[in-house]
Amino acid sequence: MFTEQGPTVRELAVQALSSIEHGYDLLAPKFDHTPYRTPDRVLDAVTDEVRRLGPFDTGLDVCCGTGAGVGVLRRLCRERVVGVDFSAGMLAEARAAFPPEGGRPAGEGPAGEGPAPGAPTGEGPAVDWVRADARSLPFAPAFDLALSFGAFGHFLPAERFGLFAEVHGSLRPGGRFVFPIGAPPPVGSRAYWTLLGFDAAMRVRNALWRPRFVMYYRTFRLGDVLEDLTRAGFAVRLMPLTELGRRPDGSPRARLVVATRE
Repeated sequence: MFTEQGPTVRELAVQALSSIEHGYDLLAPKFDHTPYRTPDRVLDAVTDEVRRLGPFDTGLDVCCGTGAGVGVLRRLCRERVVGVDFSAGMLAEARAAFPPEGGRPAGEGPAGEGPAPGAPTGEGPAVDWVRADARSLPFAPAFDLALSFGAFGHFLPAERFGLFAEVHGSLRPGGRFVFPIGAPPPVGSRAYWTLLGFDAAMRVRNALWRPRFVMYYRTFRLGDVLEDLTRAGFAVRLMPLTELGRRPDGSPRARLVVATRE
C-alpha cells in the first residue's frame, strides 16, 4: 500500500499510539508518500468545479497538512492564500513545498496583507502559514474561499458545529466554504466492512490508550453535516463531481459541498 519512501509499519504503529498532533508531526516527512494524501484527481476535480464559483481574492486551507489544498487555492485565488494546521511538522513540510516567491518570508503568525490592487500576479498569490487549532481559528472575516481535504475524521461529531462556526467567522459575507464528500460504500461491500472495522479498532484503541488519536471514517454523514452547516449560518448546496465518476445507480461517487456565508 505504501511506496519505499513511505512510513514503515513500526513508524505507523508509533504514530497510531500518539496524539493527533504528535502523530502527524512524526508522519509529516513521509505523509505525501502514503495513500492518506488527497489524490491529485480529487484536487483537480474540486479545482475545476470551484473555479466556476469565482473569482476569489483570498483563500484559507483549513487543516492544510502538507499543503495539497493550498496548491488548489493558488490556482483559484489572486491575492493571498493561508494554510492553517496545528501540526508543526506538517506545516514545515508545507513550507518546503511552497517556498516564498521573490524572497517574501512565510509568516508564522496571522497572515499579512496581500499585494496591492493592480500589482503583478504572475508569481501567484502570497502564501502564509499559521499554526492554530481549527476549532479556534485566529482570523477576522477576511477570506472569500475556504476549503478542506481529508481532515473531518479528526473531529468528533460534537465538535463539528463549532468547527463550521469558526470557518463561518473567517469568511467575508458571500464567502464560500467548500469540500468534497464521497458517497458511502454499499452496505456489505468490502469498503463498507473495511471502514467499519477501522472505526471499531479506533474506538477500542481510544478506550484503552491515552492520548486519544481521533480518526473515524463513518462519523461524517452528509445529513448531519448539512444540518450543522445550516446551524452555523451557511446556505448550502451540493454539486456533483462528475470527473470522479458515477456509481452503478447513476449517482455521483462524490459531491462538492458548497456552503455560502449569507
